[in-house]
Formats: sequence, C-alpha cells, structure tokens
Amino acid sequence: MQNFEQFLQDHLPTSKSIHPHYESALQNMLQAGGKRFRPALLLGVVKAYNPLMLESAYHAAYAIELLHTYSLIHDDLPAMDDSPLRRGHPTLHITYDEVTAILVGDALNTYAFEVLSTAPFSDETKVKLIYELAHNGGLNGMVLGQAIDCHFENQPLKLEDIKTLHTNKTAKLIAASLKMGALIVGRTEEAEKLYDFGIDLGLLFQIQDDILDVTQSSQEAGKLTNNDEDKNSFVTILGLEVALREADALAQSLTETMESFDESLQRELSPILTKYINRHKNEGKK
Repeated sequence: MQNFEQFLQDHLPTSKSIHPHYESALQNMLQAGGKRFRPALLLGVVKAYNPLMLESAYHAAYAIELLHTYSLIHDDLPAMDDSPLRRGHPTLHITYDEVTAILVGDALNTYAFEVLSTAPFSDETKVKLIYELAHNGGLNGMVLGQAIDCHFENQPLKLEDIKTLHTNKTAKLIAASLKMGALIVGRTEEAEKLYDFGIDLGLLFQIQDDILDVTQSSQEAGKLTNNDEDKNSFVTILGLEVALREADALAQSLTETMESFDESLQRELSPILTKYINRHKNEGKK
C-alpha cells in the first residue's frame, strides 16, 4: 500500500483560486490517513490475478477512497453525527466551517468520478467501474443507508431492518471495492461472488465499529465514540455481548468462505482480511 499512498499524495485535488483555504480543506482529510481498507481490497484482487495492472488500478482505488472520504466529511456534519474528530484530527467543519465541509464533500464526491474517467482502462471497463461506484455509493447504496440512519434516530428498528440500513450505508461500498477489482482484471464470474462476500464483510465491519464505539476512547478510535445511543447500531439494539457473538459468527463464516478462494486470491487478501475479520476480538473485548 506504500505505492498507493504515494499515488494518492501525488494526485491530491488542487484548485487555483482566490479562496483562502479551499485547496487545503480539499486535501485535509485525505492527508490525515485512514485505514485505506477499501482501496486495499480492490488492489488485492488486481494483484492476485494480474499484477501488471496494479499501477493502473491505483486510479480506481483512489476514486473509492475519495468517495469514502466525502461520506465521512458529510457524516460528521452537525446535521448528521455532529462529530468533532475524524482520523485523529479535527473534522472540517471544526477546522474551517460548515459551508466549507459541505462543499469539500461535494467536490471529493465528483472528483472521484473525474479520476475514474481518466483511468488507463478501456472505455467499456471505465463505464462498468463508474456504474459500480455510483450505484453502490449513491441513491441506492450509501446515501440511502445514511438517509435511513438519520430518519430513524430514536426509533428502534427490527434487526433485519438494521441489517438493510447498514448493508446500504457501509457494506455496499466495501463489496463494490472487491467487485471493481475483479472487473479491472476481467474476472466477471469472480466479481459477483466477491460482491456477495463483501456484503457480509461490510456488515461485520459495521458490527465491529459499533462494538468499538462503546469499548474504545475517542483517542484510541481517532473519532468520537460513545455517540450512537440514539442510533440503530447493532450494540444499541442487541447489547454488547450479543453483538460480539454476532460478530464472532459472521467472522467464522467469512473465514470459511475466504479459505475457499483460489490460492492467488487467498495469498493477497488473507493478510488484509484476517486483520479486519478479527478486529473485534483484538480490540473490542475489554
């Protein structure tokens, strides 16, 4: 991921204008780091099947990270989660102002598709990638999940509805990362299987985040914690112990599926996935 990180730094969004802090605000959250989990998944699939395409795939990985970062910026706004901290740094509406945070989120959202449109792939592949990112990150994916999440604050949902919420809000973009990697290397059949795997992986990721929200300090997490009391989180609805058991069961199922992957895919994804599949065991049981 070191080479991808350098690619990201070399392609930070820029703007020559009279605005005193617009450009620095555009770059702020990208330079703050983060897990780079979604890019790592896409690049892992590409490396497994066609390492020669890895450098070209940085464009698609970056597009996903741009879209994900925009979603975090908007998620932290006062109208949403009203969070002062993200990736260990003050959020943009705290550092600058709310208007700047809204507009920077908008800019990174659209810049993601600009980056993807200039990727060194065939036009057919670029259209497929743009569709996957838009479909899973937009009105029938991440944005829908956020809308449900915000609307039903202080209104407890059934477990199946909570899974629907977080499938859209979190899981679909993770699933799209795996599928986009397969599409880049022309592995259409594997693309659908990886997408389904990614949905379960995304749900586990969300359960883990909900667990860590109540077991870690804001300093440990790099973002505001103990802030989900009014939300339909898995811990709020199920309780911590049941959420831990749900995470354990899902982690076991994902591990078994991962072991069915072909050798090259296991080799590239196992180091990433094993770390995150067991995240709640290593960090959440305090």
